Amino acid sequence: MSEARYRLPARRAHWLFRFECDGQSYTGGIGRFEDGRIAEVFINSVKVGTAAETNAQDAAIVASLALQHGCPVETIGHALARSGGSAGPLATLLRLVADT
Repeated sequence: MSEARYRLPARRAHWLFRFECDGQSYTGGIGRFEDGRIAEVFINSVKVGTAAETNAQDAAIVASLALQHGCPVETIGHALARSGGSAGPLATLLRLVADT
């Protein structure tokens, strides 16, 4: 049986980050649980409607669901890490958040 999903309040704080990945500009958003853990991730590209934006948004949705089902953000970040190569928008955002 799967872990129960942690529900978030309807109104909550949200932190925004602007960043670049593979020559694309993105805006990423992070929402947190009351205890400070990351609970949700949003990613949008300045190139609306592109495959890059769709893929980044899909990754953010899956990451948010994993976080809300108890997966630690460190596990997600580790799974996305690429030795010596570039990382996608989700990994880039998570690294940026970890550095702040």
